[in-house]
Amino acid sequence: MKKVALLVAVAALSLGAAPAFAQTKKQLVIVVKGLDNPFFEAINQGCQKWNSENADSEYECFYTGPASTSDEAGEAQILQDMLSNPNTAALAVSPSNAPLIANTIKSSAPTIPVMTLDADLSKADAGLRRTYLGTDNYVMGRKIGEYIKAAKPDGGTICTIEGNAAADNILQRAQGMRDALTGQDGLAALAGEGGWTEVAGCPVFTNDDGAKGVQAMSDILAANPDLDAFGIMGGWPMFGAPQPYRDLIGPLADRIASNDFAIGAADTIGDQVALAKEGLVTALVGQRPFEMGYLAPSVMIDLIEGKPVADPVFTGLDECTKDTVDTCIQK
Repeated sequence: MKKVALLVAVAALSLGAAPAFAQTKKQLVIVVKGLDNPFFEAINQGCQKWNSENADSEYECFYTGPASTSDEAGEAQILQDMLSNPNTAALAVSPSNAPLIANTIKSSAPTIPVMTLDADLSKADAGLRRTYLGTDNYVMGRKIGEYIKAAKPDGGTICTIEGNAAADNILQRAQGMRDALTGQDGLAALAGEGGWTEVAGCPVFTNDDGAKGVQAMSDILAANPDLDAFGIMGGWPMFGAPQPYRDLIGPLADRIASNDFAIGAADTIGDQVALAKEGLVTALVGQRPFEMGYLAPSVMIDLIEGKPVADPVFTGLDECTKDTVDTCIQK
C-alpha cells in the first residue's frame, strides 16, 4: 500500500498537481466600497502590482468589496466575513458608511491588525484601527476651495456635490472646501460667509453614482441659472458619466475660461484629465489610488510584525488645470 501511495503522489506531481502539504498564502485583505468604481480598480491594480513583485512572499494581497458602491450593508458583511476567515492575516477597509463599519469591527472583535484605506473612521472610532493610509481629505478639500476662490474671489452661489452622507473622507473634503472659501473653520453650510452661499437643495448626495451626479448638477443649474460654482467632492460625475458631463458643461466652457463660472473637483480618474484639457473644469485635485493599493500590503505586514507605523500615512495629491494637464500626474 505504501508503494502504491508513493506512486500516486509522484504521478500527481508529474501532472502539475499541488502536493497535499502545499500551504495557502496568508491574505492581506483590502475591502473597498464597491467594485464598480474605477477609483477602486486603481487600488486593485496597485494590490496586484505588489503581488507580482512579491511572488515568493508568504502573503498575498486580496482585493474584494460589494458589487456596487451603494451597497453599504454588503461592504459590512464582506468585512465581517473576512475578519472571521482564519486565512486573513490583516485587513484594510475603505468605509462607505463609517459608523456602520465601526460597529462591524466592534462586533467582530478582531485579533488581527485592521487599518483604514482611502476613507477613515470618525475620530471617535479611530482607536478601532491601527492606522489610516490614503489622502489627507481635509487638505484636498481646501485645495479645491482655493481654486474656486481664486477664480471667484468675490464669492457667489455654489452647490456641493457629495457621495455618501456617512463617508468620513467626503465630509472632510467638503469641510476643507468651505473653510478655504470663507476663511472660517467648521461651518456646516454657507450662508453668505466670505461672500459664498450654498443654494437650496445643496449639498447633493449621489452615493458615488456618476449618472446621478450629472443629473443632480443639471437639476441645480435649471433651478439656479445664475449659479457661480460647483464643488465636486469626488470625480463620479466625470469619470462615471463623461459624455453626459460634457453635454451638460460644454455650454459653460467660455464662462469657465473667463472665471465667470468655477468647477473644482476631486480625483484625476478616467476621462477627468481629458475633461480638464477641454476646459470643462477649473481644477482637479487628484488622489493616488494606485499608490494606496501598492503600499497597503507592506503597511499591513509591518503591523503584523509589530513594527512602528505612522498614523496617518498620506499618499499625496496631484493638481491639474487646463494648462498643466500634460505634467500634472505623478508618475
